Amino acid sequence: MNVLLISANIVTSPYPVYPLGLDYVAAALSPGHLVRIADMNCMDLGSLAGLVDDFKPDVVGVSLRNVDNTDVTLPQGYIAGYAKLIRIVRQRTPAPVILGGAGFSIFPQEILSALGADYGIAGEGERMAALLEAIESHASVEALPGIVKAGQPPCPPAPLKEIPPPLIDSGQKHLSFYLQNGGMLNLQTKRGCPFRCVYCTYPHIEGRRFRFVDPVVVGQTAKAIQDAGAKYFFITDSAFNADIDHSLVVAEQFRRNGVTIPWGAFLAPIKMRADYFDVMVEAGLSHVEFGTESLSDRVLKAYGKPFERLDVLRAHDSAVAAGLRVAHYFLFGGPGETPDTLETTLSYIDKLKKSVLFLFCGMRIYPHTPLFRQAVKEGQIHQDQDLMAPFFYQSECIGRDRIIERLKVKANKRINWVIGSGGDETGELLRRMYRKGYSGPLWEFLIR
Repeated sequence: MNVLLISANIVTSPYPVYPLGLDYVAAALSPGHLVRIADMNCMDLGSLAGLVDDFKPDVVGVSLRNVDNTDVTLPQGYIAGYAKLIRIVRQRTPAPVILGGAGFSIFPQEILSALGADYGIAGEGERMAALLEAIESHASVEALPGIVKAGQPPCPPAPLKEIPPPLIDSGQKHLSFYLQNGGMLNLQTKRGCPFRCVYCTYPHIEGRRFRFVDPVVVGQTAKAIQDAGAKYFFITDSAFNADIDHSLVVAEQFRRNGVTIPWGAFLAPIKMRADYFDVMVEAGLSHVEFGTESLSDRVLKAYGKPFERLDVLRAHDSAVAAGLRVAHYFLFGGPGETPDTLETTLSYIDKLKKSVLFLFCGMRIYPHTPLFRQAVKEGQIHQDQDLMAPFFYQSECIGRDRIIERLKVKANKRINWVIGSGGDETGELLRRMYRKGYSGPLWEFLIR
């Protein structure tokens, strides 16, 4: 079958994110199917229509990365844009449309209905191979894990036992877009997350148990990314260091495979051995993004975080001492937030020297999360509420407007304090730097 896989994401701020998920799907479908990837970050709807006409797909898969930007200060929804894309596809081909991706997996039935697609895949997109087999043989899809069909209750998604390597195909046209705009590609070392952060959808999408990619395969994939022309890669795990031992073995494989380009990862500021960051620097780690969220122990506990303030400060100092570029993400206004906890965080935040602070206010409520159950119990939402239109948790002790105003006063125009997503101005600045040949996430230029 001719299979067209479309990455529908067009968000490039703060920087364009390579659609790694489609490389995994392409690998699962090859060589039994002819696969073409269309990335809407590097083509318009007219070009997509032309591609559909030329390629004549038998099936069209559309990956939906996000439903909205989860930013209460500058809210943006993406469903209308996805609907327009689907209409273009429907006008050019009668091929069945299959939806997938992280955004779809959170609201599978709602999005399938809203976009009028034929099928959806909740969870891991590699299951598309089994779905295509059923479509070709005119078999029932009811028993296929994670498959969603209009008017049919979905069979619950089941995590894959083994994670095959992605297909890094330098012949795919979209690859050059990312190499020319930041030089960044992505890499995954495991799936699943046992942490119990109240707002997080990772456990629902990927499962609560770790499923590790063989470190040897990770090292080989990293080398393939480098050979494809990448100047930097980012590890997309929910938290790269959530399993310390596995991350250390992966780092060793980077060295053994001759990986020399820098890389970054999202890390939890948990307890780590004293030389952890020194080892990672030797393996090429250059950027650390900590999911810190708060510096109030009371709030961290309410958020379900597996660390305390002292752990954050120690992890930060160790990372800076190892010569790493460090950023922290904060999320204000969730359960347990009060005027006192806000001031506690702001009083300690200045201890995070030589870093960038990304400050968000408002915790998006998603189904299948502890936050959803808490919000229902508190009467903020009802059990059957449609949450595709973003709804943010509201602390009963302090309002979002007050938090945002306090953050602006505390930031006092400091360049390394970024409130919200940074807006179009930040995005345009990064695009100009990429055009000048800079690579990587570039937030290190904000460090003060």
